[in-house]
Amino acid sequence: MRRRLGVLMAVQDNAVASTRATRAETPPADHWQRWASAEMPAASRAPSNVVPLNAGSAAPGAPTPPLLPPAQWQDDAEPLPLGSEAPYRVLIVEDDRSQALFAQSVLHGAGMEAIVHNDAEGVQQVINEQRPDLILMDLHLPGLDGMRLTALIRQQPGQQLLPIVFLSGDPDPERQFEVLDSGADDFLSKPIRPRHLIAAVSNRIRRARAQAAMQPGVQGAPAMNNPETGLPTRHHVMQQLTHALAHGGQGGLFFIEVASALGLRERYGYAAFERLMVQAAQRLADNAHPHLLARLNDNSFLVLARGVDEETLDAMAHRLRDELSARAFVIRDEESVHLRGVVGHAPLSTGFSDAGTALEAVERTTLQARLLPSGVAAHVRREEVAAQEHLAMLEGQLEPAYQPIVAVAGGNTAQYQVLLRLRQADGSVLNAGQVIPAAEAAGRIADLDQQVLDHALGLLDLYRHATQPLSLFVSQSLRTLARDAFTDWLLETLQQRQLPGAALVIDVRLPDALIHTVTLQQFCTRMSAAGVRFCLSQFEPGGEANALLSQLPLAFVRMAARFSSAHANQQTRDELRAAIDAAHRAGAMIIGQQIEDPQAAAAMWMGGVDYIQGNMVQSAGSELNFDFHTAVL
Repeated sequence: MRRRLGVLMAVQDNAVASTRATRAETPPADHWQRWASAEMPAASRAPSNVVPLNAGSAAPGAPTPPLLPPAQWQDDAEPLPLGSEAPYRVLIVEDDRSQALFAQSVLHGAGMEAIVHNDAEGVQQVINEQRPDLILMDLHLPGLDGMRLTALIRQQPGQQLLPIVFLSGDPDPERQFEVLDSGADDFLSKPIRPRHLIAAVSNRIRRARAQAAMQPGVQGAPAMNNPETGLPTRHHVMQQLTHALAHGGQGGLFFIEVASALGLRERYGYAAFERLMVQAAQRLADNAHPHLLARLNDNSFLVLARGVDEETLDAMAHRLRDELSARAFVIRDEESVHLRGVVGHAPLSTGFSDAGTALEAVERTTLQARLLPSGVAAHVRREEVAAQEHLAMLEGQLEPAYQPIVAVAGGNTAQYQVLLRLRQADGSVLNAGQVIPAAEAAGRIADLDQQVLDHALGLLDLYRHATQPLSLFVSQSLRTLARDAFTDWLLETLQQRQLPGAALVIDVRLPDALIHTVTLQQFCTRMSAAGVRFCLSQFEPGGEANALLSQLPLAFVRMAARFSSAHANQQTRDELRAAIDAAHRAGAMIIGQQIEDPQAAAAMWMGGVDYIQGNMVQSAGSELNFDFHTAVL
């Protein structure tokens, strides 16, 4: 819808532009001087390395279309003070010629060097050749949108800290949130005053240069500390981890995640959330002192503790978690909030091959920590033989089982949950509870998830003309859903096979969703556009869990297994009823699972569930042969 709106706006803009025949696209040669000091040296006024935007086809001597009426911007800006440092260098990535030339003109007038590139293709080459201090980017670019381009830039060595500022007329505040979440540093809305543009660009470059100056050695090398917080950067901590692993010694690595990041951002806003995470980082750093702490992303932190007794790592992890949640944080005015975190830790003497392997292992350990009451988990040392055992376990033949999910009032759709099964060479069959831990331990969970999902898509393709439409529920790990490449593959496969997205239901577990809410929302946003639906399983009612009902586009909620015995306990029945009411208000339907007897089914029906699943209906099998026509509770 947003893309369609953007197209309509662009059509309107083009129509208006076509009625103004006197408007030209190229500013006069001295146009930029309106923001330059009369005393500014000529060499500084006219940067020589500007790449023009198809200047040969422009009409010389004509004014550029401003982003504000001329009366509002002609005398609005002022020049930047010039010093001995090199002029600020800005790369403008903008396909709209007039907008690009206007921004270039404004920045020239402030004594900056502005280089224009008119599409996403070749941006990386321009960055490598021109070494800009900042990228000023349009949101909507031909071929590759600005957010995807930002993600690609951030993946390049040495460009994680390169300032990226978006300049767009998109009025949707949710889109602005998405832009900042994609890795951009700022979002400027059109129309914009030249003074505002100059200030936003120059402030970002000034801070980036100050940060780079704190790193001794080669100019432009990544900084050791963040100039705003004073804390070590991620790059610096990873460098130190590499050094520690190469030289041996005692110590530990800690991965700390703050839960419910999405809910906090939506409730308090992006700026307040950032201030909250800075406070959290400072508190963690104080308690980790003298060891290094860096912020990894929105809601996770990494601590490198060298020279400590590895027998004390678990106690240190508990202390970090307890100190994070012990006292409330003031988030705005007199309002405060308590944070909940989980911690995974690993000893440096484990024998990790490199820093990336160590980071992946400790992050995987944190996934286990969120399932524990203490919220703390220790990495289990695995010898090479054990690792080979995990890999050997995954060499079996994928043989999924299917269990029907039946509407209590009947329905015309055949719905099954795809259950992971792996047949070994000796004929034995392993279930999901055995296979998934092995896949996570071997770092193969994403491959396994993709195999299962590809199998499900093949079934949907096979049954596309069945009398009853087929829908499949497929469980997936949040580690898998966080990979952009996986999302791209799934969208491309749905399109190539021309499958209805609504036939696929991605099933995610509540513990995963509570920790990785931001990642999950990003995945849901992309997949919802293709019609894919989502189910939140293992649901336990509570403040944070209930908040997810409105924060995620859920079609289904599968209750935790304990509710299958709701008929035996009045309190459980009351909890079930309240959870069902909350889910229905959010537009989601309820699935009661592990229904083994008529009493449990009756209790679920009286509670108001929409679907039931369990051996009373039909046990999991290898065929999609359940008779949904006659299955009415």
